[in-house]
Amino acid sequence: MPLVALALVIGAIGLGLLAAGAEPAARWGISIFALTVAAIEAVRMIRGLLSGQFGLDILAVTAIVSTVVVGEYWASLVIVLMLAGGEALELAAAGRAQRELRALLDRVPQLAHRVDSTGAITDVPAGDVRIGDRLLVRPAEIVPVDAELTSAHGEFDESSLTGESLPVEKAAGDLVLSGSVNGAGAVEVVATAAAADSQYQRIVELVREASSSKAPLVRLADRYALPFTAVSLGIAGIAWALSGDPVRFAEVLVVATPCPLLIAAPVAFMGGMSSAAKRGIVMKSAASLEKLARARTVAFDKTGTLTAGRPEVVGVHPRDGFAADELMRLVGSAEQYSSHVLAASLEQAAVERGLALAESADAREVATFGVTATVDGRSVVVGKPAFVAEHAPDLERVTTASGEAVVYAAIDGRFAGTLVLRDGVRGDAAATLDALARLGVTRTLMVTGDVEATARPIADALGIDELHAECLPEDKVRLIREARPRPVVMVGDGVNDAPVLAVSDVGIAMGAKGSTAASESADVVILLDDVSRVARAVAIGHRTVRIALQSIWLGIAISIGLMIVASIGLLPAIAGAALQEVVDLVAILGALRAVRAGAAPVPGLDDAPRARPAAARESLVDDEPAQYPAK
Repeated sequence: MPLVALALVIGAIGLGLLAAGAEPAARWGISIFALTVAAIEAVRMIRGLLSGQFGLDILAVTAIVSTVVVGEYWASLVIVLMLAGGEALELAAAGRAQRELRALLDRVPQLAHRVDSTGAITDVPAGDVRIGDRLLVRPAEIVPVDAELTSAHGEFDESSLTGESLPVEKAAGDLVLSGSVNGAGAVEVVATAAAADSQYQRIVELVREASSSKAPLVRLADRYALPFTAVSLGIAGIAWALSGDPVRFAEVLVVATPCPLLIAAPVAFMGGMSSAAKRGIVMKSAASLEKLARARTVAFDKTGTLTAGRPEVVGVHPRDGFAADELMRLVGSAEQYSSHVLAASLEQAAVERGLALAESADAREVATFGVTATVDGRSVVVGKPAFVAEHAPDLERVTTASGEAVVYAAIDGRFAGTLVLRDGVRGDAAATLDALARLGVTRTLMVTGDVEATARPIADALGIDELHAECLPEDKVRLIREARPRPVVMVGDGVNDAPVLAVSDVGIAMGAKGSTAASESADVVILLDDVSRVARAVAIGHRTVRIALQSIWLGIAISIGLMIVASIGLLPAIAGAALQEVVDLVAILGALRAVRAGAAPVPGLDDAPRARPAAARESLVDDEPAQYPAK
């Protein structure tokens, strides 16, 4: 950006000198500035050649020097401006990668509440916690270090670490991972590891290593630099040799400036990024768009990505003497007064069935166990089986499939039935996978921390044959590094996904409800709770790259035509410089079409009605009473 600004200042000064009649001063000033930039680029060019890299630097240096030699100093200034502008556009986006760990580091627990032998509580930096320290973790706080639970009971949200969408119950003596979120009740723990050795810090280090291991992308335009340079110099050399006039060589190179190459791709990519942003898809760099256009493998996390990330009621099983709607209404009414993670799902299920919820004047929640309330004059108890059994001795436990949670209910001292909750498949997940297949993705994986019994039904419902379950963050990183064919896209949303998002060719974070850490380590962030935006992002990448290539080839074709005209002496240098600006304008206008890259329909998403997967189309209410085991 400083070079862009300086070029504009030099140009303004040159115009002022021309207006004052001091054309020689303007010519010398602009020429010296352009040659200085050419010298700097030449040093970069030599270093690149020594390392085996051939880019636009050679063509840019040649074009700048040739235009200065033939006196077309304004053309040399335009080349400098295009060169600096194109690099500035790329660096502005790439610079965000330096901040990708900021939110992850910000989320690292900073304080711990240490409890001394007298019971006094002191706030200390998390880094000062030592093994064996007794700590208090308040409701909804992040556990600062790996620790052992000393309280009798505890409930923790580990979804951002393991992908498990349901709250995890812990008993005294169980391990509690740093980075997990405590439930509604305060608990005490004993530190089993220092902060630097805890689970969350290990994830931070994985992200750091993954980010630094990514190979740099070769710019799209650089791939055409060598052949375009060879053709340009070949035409110019032949013109000089056949005419015997060295001016002919310069006249050809005046119209061989690489401005279409320098600016068309960055303009197209910025247009594509803008189009994606309007649709809730934030691309952090132009490289992401190009890699998305070539994506061949896509890996998905399960919870919060292919599934909704929140439990849904999939079954209401009343006991004899109770109606399903009656049970659902009373449970939903009582759960209005609970802060438990399942309460909102139970309340919402009742509302979706059109049941009017009643208020309670004496509702009381017993943290991590359940809630009691008087609803319409009836005593309602909802929660865990042991808690409900205290109020309804006739309670009978039921067994469920892995990945399901069961809520028990008692009404007026009698066991009334159960409600089953499960994290359901997103309604747009199947259409997303279909669209990705049409866009050239040949391999789809599910990579999750959940056990296979929980993840397999989701994978089967979506037609995903390749499932990797019970994966730790380091396992995910290894799988994605080894995955073929490439480029590999990884889609996730939790803290445990941050390392694998960073190491993948393109990491896509579901940022609407996912962790900030995942969003910051990803290359693409989807701001809406809509997994179909993954396919839309790939489609935008396809269209953007196609437009960029069309603009580049259009500019190259016109430039070669002008070079041929100049080689036979029909295009003076001054006219060639003016026509070259027309070529630049045509290339830029062509590239600007990318601002509508996201407007076209995506096959598989926009050409067929949405349908919920079979696994998600389950009856909410079981009209028949549940079959409970005999006493």
